Amino acid sequence: MKLGILSGYSGRKFNISIDSIRFAEDLGYESIWTAEAYGSDAVTPAAWILAQTQKIKVGTAIMQMPARSPAMAAMTAMSLAELSGGRFICGVGASGPQVVEGWHGVPYGKPVSRLKEYVQIMKRIFAREAPLSFEGKMYSLPYTGEGATGLGKPLKSILHCEEDIPIYAATITHNGVSASAEVADGFFPVWMDPEQYSVFEKPIEEGFALANSNLKDETAEKNLRSFDIAPFVTVSMGDDLDQCRMPVRGMMALYIGGMGARDKNFYNDYCKRLGFEDAAVKIQDLYLDGRKDEAMAAVPEDLIDACALVGPADRIREQLQRWKQAGSKGHVSNMLLGSQDPEALKVVAEEML
Repeated sequence: MKLGILSGYSGRKFNISIDSIRFAEDLGYESIWTAEAYGSDAVTPAAWILAQTQKIKVGTAIMQMPARSPAMAAMTAMSLAELSGGRFICGVGASGPQVVEGWHGVPYGKPVSRLKEYVQIMKRIFAREAPLSFEGKMYSLPYTGEGATGLGKPLKSILHCEEDIPIYAATITHNGVSASAEVADGFFPVWMDPEQYSVFEKPIEEGFALANSNLKDETAEKNLRSFDIAPFVTVSMGDDLDQCRMPVRGMMALYIGGMGARDKNFYNDYCKRLGFEDAAVKIQDLYLDGRKDEAMAAVPEDLIDACALVGPADRIREQLQRWKQAGSKGHVSNMLLGSQDPEALKVVAEEML
């Protein structure tokens, strides 16, 4: 099992502790992950962390695809990978309609089509096998649509990036997970019950089948050994179990209840697939009615305990046995922890590494 830390995006001010990151690096944590919403970006803090560390890898969870072209994402990834000696991991995602259309001012479009084309374009740029030409539903290179001058031509990256750059995708929908399994190197479930890999099994196998359908080299076959399932796992350690559950309640209530419209909320649908259909409906109704405290209270303890690590250290050690079991089956290969508490990180590292 690999371990990483979620740094997230800033609030009003940045609060990134390099000392904490170096502590995790010394414990054996493999990675730390930055993020972006509609304030700080994911790339700048990633570069800042890479410049001040020696071993730990730094990933983006996520770079918003609609905010930058595939070529720009590839240029950024290659630059950071080369400058850091191969320690950069590129995580991308569709974000959501409110941010994409409200903040970036571009159409949300078709997120699954965008993901597949985006990753394919990036990998072609990395490979430098030929000048880049691509004709898809979302992207055409060179561009020949409205407003084109007709002067565009296929280009090949000037930078020869010799580092391996894994690409991860943030998604939880059936088609999105399938697309990730087909074209990406891993994916981030926003949270996950390690005993319910069945929620993702079918789309992952569909994606692998598509990826392997045209392979000439069987040794390159895509499977769970080569595809990283890296869920976000909140860790809240303390003696008061109810208090430890509160941050997870708040996060889950926001995502299940308010992260999207009533009829288009991927996280609400995901909660239902995990077996909490009635709770998902109730949380959303309360949240959208402005009763956020009641929405938090409606988040089931069983859902929190299934997907997060909460409570005293001994309880967390006990909870980690479920994750170990999932790891032994290849159902989880990388836990990305939502905590920078040194003691909590030490407890998890001692149990899992």
